[in-house]
Amino acid sequence: MRPVRREQIVRATIRCLAREGYTRLTMKKVAREAGVSQGILHYYFADKRAMLAATLEVVTRDLDRRVAAAQSRTGRDPRRRLRALVRACLEVAVSRPEFWGEMLHDRRLRDLNTEVYSRTRRLIGRLIAEGVRAGRFRPVDPHRAAAVVLGLIDGLSLQLTFDPETFGVAEAARFCDDALGRYLARETP
Repeated sequence: MRPVRREQIVRATIRCLAREGYTRLTMKKVAREAGVSQGILHYYFADKRAMLAATLEVVTRDLDRRVAAAQSRTGRDPRRRLRALVRACLEVAVSRPEFWGEMLHDRRLRDLNTEVYSRTRRLIGRLIAEGVRAGRFRPVDPHRAAAVVLGLIDGLSLQLTFDPETFGVAEAARFCDDALGRYLARETP
């Protein structure tokens, strides 16, 4: 029951964060959303920051699952797998609660986010290296190229988050596809 209850509380935290934002998030609101007492909440989490860290871990696991599922539907082509990864990241960006502001003030959240970025860069780098070996991408340093790709995803994710009327996820995915197509394109003689 303990893992189920903890997950229930974390999912309630995600819903509250999406609705209220971090500054208006309270343990009382999360308890009400989860359908538990505040005492139960404190049994699982010492404070709001601990709850937020657990929430970021769940959001990260969700992202990993979505990326894996998207890539499993694309076959072995590195270009299609990279496109699926980008699309999954953009979709998660518009549906997850935002932690960026709090990461400036919380070392644990920064460490978790650093771990996510490192893992994502490694995954992107492997896809780019596969594409280079297969002759689908021009020869590039996969680690540096992964940083560029992640920067593109982050930049568009921020715009999707803060200015959602400008374009949607599908259009952002097309922007990425076009930019990455040009960035990774094999040079023609």
